[in-house]
Amino acid sequence: MVKHKIIILPLVLAICLAACGAKTAPAAASGNAGVQNSSGGDSPGTARYTDDGKRIITIGTWFDKYYMSKHQDIRDDPGLSQPVTAQMRLDMMRKIEAKYNIVLNCINLTFEGVRESINLSIPSGKPDVDIYEVDLQFGIPAVLNNYAVGLKAMDLEGTDVFGSQRVMKYLRMASQDEVYLFTPSGAGSINAYPLAFNLTMIRAAGLENPQDLYDRGEWTWEKWRTYLAALTRDADEDGSIDTYGYSGYWTYLLTNLLLSNNTGIAPAYQEKLSSPATREVLDFINTIYNIDKTARPWDRSNWEINNRLYAEGLSGFWVCADWLFNEQGGADLPFEIGVVPWPRGPSGSFTENLHSQPQGNWYFIPRGTENPRLVYDVLFDWTNWYDYDLNVGQDTEWSRNMYITERNYNYAAMMASKPGFDLWESLDTGLTLLPLMAGELTVSTLVEENKVLIQKALDNYFKRN
Repeated sequence: MVKHKIIILPLVLAICLAACGAKTAPAAASGNAGVQNSSGGDSPGTARYTDDGKRIITIGTWFDKYYMSKHQDIRDDPGLSQPVTAQMRLDMMRKIEAKYNIVLNCINLTFEGVRESINLSIPSGKPDVDIYEVDLQFGIPAVLNNYAVGLKAMDLEGTDVFGSQRVMKYLRMASQDEVYLFTPSGAGSINAYPLAFNLTMIRAAGLENPQDLYDRGEWTWEKWRTYLAALTRDADEDGSIDTYGYSGYWTYLLTNLLLSNNTGIAPAYQEKLSSPATREVLDFINTIYNIDKTARPWDRSNWEINNRLYAEGLSGFWVCADWLFNEQGGADLPFEIGVVPWPRGPSGSFTENLHSQPQGNWYFIPRGTENPRLVYDVLFDWTNWYDYDLNVGQDTEWSRNMYITERNYNYAAMMASKPGFDLWESLDTGLTLLPLMAGELTVSTLVEENKVLIQKALDNYFKRN
């Protein structure tokens, strides 16, 4: 598996449309005749009930989901592969029906149909469904257009989603206190890109484990800068640097430093490339590449070599992920490896910083939904079929093995639980830091040449969606 960039918004819309077919109109739950409208609640007429008084709660997405109320046997899922956990899911569905007196349904709106439904039904005050499952290219505009119900407004503070996140996690957008998008906490591969380091090299240089600095709140850009300088060496004294403090993918470097400085380039409607906090990020990158010269010069002829030199013991720090350790080496290398969150920038905060880019699908409850807290609780219990037992609900063995130690894995998992959002890689503006890293362009010139392009791309993006 080769991943060259963090991909936030899928660029395969045409493929999805071809695979999903024409839009399916919202309908009542299968096998429940006599649906009637509600005459009360937060938005009169939006809720539907069966003849015997059960609330019908519907998820709108672009694929089939298992197991819903209509499913009676685990073999209803044609892709059945884990019969034990499938039975646990089906059993939970039966418990939820009895607990809440509901029917849970899923409607395949198709990929494009999800966007149409959001943009047409929610402004009317009568959303087609009670829960939307969305790609972020639909979810972010929905939030910014005030189409979603906030989690805090549903009195969810103090619950799992704002606490241990063993079942749900949320996505907070920059400059917003309320949060609207949420998703299952996930399983398997960790969607985060921590900073890895050669602990053997660091100890030989007489330096402290960066993990201990992070735990004490002392892991900052300036501290990291001193480590980079100490690890950049001309070992054979031939006038050429043999070991650099840092080498790695510039896209991940930029994204993670933005997150660590509590900023972004295109986190919402307005570009922030020209903001003081983002300029601090660019100045720091310029410093380590062109002033301190502690970051290995970028090799434009070979993308992969820019990150994999760590496996040869030629880098003190590099970008890591479970899949990168799997491809380029981890536990099998002849030195000890540590993993740590990225250091805090001057405008960042150890408590408030976000730590990863969001991926995958996200849920939101549309405005106009009657009793949205009930809807959330039903989806939460449906997701929590493993009853908080993460040994059953989340298959993390592979990822834990790739991260080598439990401490490394825990830092990565923490980062994945605190996603931020930035559209910069999905706007196709051609923004690149390579001229800056090569000393061919100043920070001011880079900003001036790109800020208008980014703003125009954002304007087009939100107009399109």
